[in-house]
Amino acid sequence: MPQKDPCQKQACEIQKCLQANNYMESKCQAVIEELRKCCARYPKGRSLVCSGFEKEEEEKQTLKCTPQ
Repeated sequence: MPQKDPCQKQACEIQKCLQANNYMESKCQAVIEELRKCCARYPKGRSLVCSGFEKEEEEKQTLKCTPQ
């Protein structure tokens, strides 16, 4: 049996918040931050729901390393 995603609860909270707030991301920053904190606690690839944040971080690093 596959392991439960450690950050699934936070991802579900984001969905609930977005639905309750007409998908206005600005109203859900606190729950989004909770997911970011959860993702930071686990190694890359451990949580499927964190893959979007991991990709975002990789893109930021690529931009920092690209000469202007």
